[in-house]
Amino acid sequence: MVEGCNSREHDMLRQNACQIDRPARVLVVDDYVPWHRIVSVVLRSQPELKIVGRAFNGMEGVQQALRLQPELVLLDLGLPGLNGMEATRRIREVSPGSTILMVSQTWSADIAESALEIGASGYVVKSDAYDELIPAITTVLNGKRFLSSSLRAVTLCSIA
Repeated sequence: MVEGCNSREHDMLRQNACQIDRPARVLVVDDYVPWHRIVSVVLRSQPELKIVGRAFNGMEGVQQALRLQPELVLLDLGLPGLNGMEATRRIREVSPGSTILMVSQTWSADIAESALEIGASGYVVKSDAYDELIPAITTVLNGKRFLSSSLRAVTLCSIA
């Protein structure tokens, strides 16, 4: 179990993975290579999650989602070529079974609300990710919405 992931969250991840009889397949789309490394380390310790693909720009993310049909896409907002918002729209079209969790440096309640409105299931500010990435993944894979704690106090959107 990872620091920041309590036993209840770990059990929820395990239960979700058991429902699909294999680890949840994850596609990581981010142009920042060190972020890929961080996510790899965190998810490697979660047997219920498996990174099956990586992309470094929005268009590549859409292509990988089409090819891989992952259960979860961790998607950055500020991507070259095709930004995260447009990539979200396109991924929803080509891989409708994929759950999209936006993970971005952008700290904006308006942008987070827009991401949820166009099809993302959650939004994590990277500065909150140490404590919130695994809980966010657990939440969205269980069919609920997630919004970073630093944004909850300033947003009016309903994440229920």
